[in-house]
Amino acid sequence: MQKKFWEQMKNKALLKKVAAEEEVFWLNENLENAKTALSKLNLSMSDIEDAEKRLARFAPFIKKCFPETEVNNGLIESPLTEIPNMKKQLEKKYQISIAGKLLVKQDSHLAISGSIKARGGIYEVLKHAEDLALEHGKISITDDYSKFASEEMKTFFSQFKIQVGSTGNLGMSIGIMSAALGFHVIVHMSADAKQWKKDLLRQRGAVVVEYADDYSKAVEVGRKQSDADPKSYFVDDENSVTLFLGYAVAAKRLKAQFTQKGISIDQTHPLFVYIPCGVGGAPGGVTFGLKQIFGDNVHVFFVETTPAPCMLLGMASGMQNKVCVQDFGLSGQTHADGLAVGRPSGFVGGVMTNILSGEMTLKDRRIYDFMRDIVNTENIFLEPSACASFMGVVDLFQCEEGKQYIQKHGISMENSVHIAWATGGSLVPEEIRKEYMNTYL
Repeated sequence: MQKKFWEQMKNKALLKKVAAEEEVFWLNENLENAKTALSKLNLSMSDIEDAEKRLARFAPFIKKCFPETEVNNGLIESPLTEIPNMKKQLEKKYQISIAGKLLVKQDSHLAISGSIKARGGIYEVLKHAEDLALEHGKISITDDYSKFASEEMKTFFSQFKIQVGSTGNLGMSIGIMSAALGFHVIVHMSADAKQWKKDLLRQRGAVVVEYADDYSKAVEVGRKQSDADPKSYFVDDENSVTLFLGYAVAAKRLKAQFTQKGISIDQTHPLFVYIPCGVGGAPGGVTFGLKQIFGDNVHVFFVETTPAPCMLLGMASGMQNKVCVQDFGLSGQTHADGLAVGRPSGFVGGVMTNILSGEMTLKDRRIYDFMRDIVNTENIFLEPSACASFMGVVDLFQCEEGKQYIQKHGISMENSVHIAWATGGSLVPEEIRKEYMNTYL
């Protein structure tokens, strides 16, 4: 690697470990108090509230088109589940003591598309549909939005295209919702995307274009084709503020779940959240929302796999999306298909600069181990990439960096609350689940 390239880097010793595919725990030296950090951003709580209201307007349509959402009146939300047996398993296996409660946020079980992408992806499609309908006088903001399920609206939307580049889960959310509304939807899927996800999308009416290259290439070609068509809209996972705000709504929903469960989050009950990270849009949006709601009482860590730690490289080097994993001699090819991204979102990295606590990486083999552990202890199935989140809680209590972080911030851990954010899994077919359960690396 060129000497000049390395001269531009911060945290060179850590980055050389990352380049050697070693597991690392990086603490963000730019973390600031929440009030100061959030005041520097162009987005605010009012943007999250606007997104929340839009989702409420669409609830009658969602309820009508997707019967599985009836139980929540058209609200797409996931369970928050305490996992004491998994906690004991992690403590035993890694010889650690996890203070406080361990819970899993089951975005793996979100209705419609079974992943965290059901938040941002579906929200962006709905916002685009609303914008078009308002612009063409098809609806007013005070109407009953179940009207969006009518044949008249489907015929109207059929003249428009929606396109997206994806490793899998975002494509499923965009494809399923776009097709339900009547859009002509094209999903550009990278080589890492699982066959069953492509098959499911085609069954739902989406056109799937397959690439032999990685995520970045699928996005590049998809964006170029969409830009050439005035009636096409491209969902940009790397730069979309709309997607980001759809994810951010999760924090308000989580606060309500804490209230229902009698869980307090304050200085003596700190919240730690661990989220698997690919390009950064979903974990970034959730983090932004959490910091808006819980301020300095929440500490968020991203988790990536050692072959594809794009967000860590961007943030730790200080170069954001000006670097990719291949610049460091890494392949970007990982069994965690949702995390198989070579270059991070510069937009998200910029927002995370002063609010993200840090990042951990893990070897691919561990995602299958964690997956088997949670199935065997709690009977909850998560897809392998979603299980990366468990490395976060292990590292916090196992690594020296975790102890340093707790000490530096003077955190009282006795009543801490830990959430492993499970990003996908409920739609994985049974035969693929068996295959995953029997995968040992």
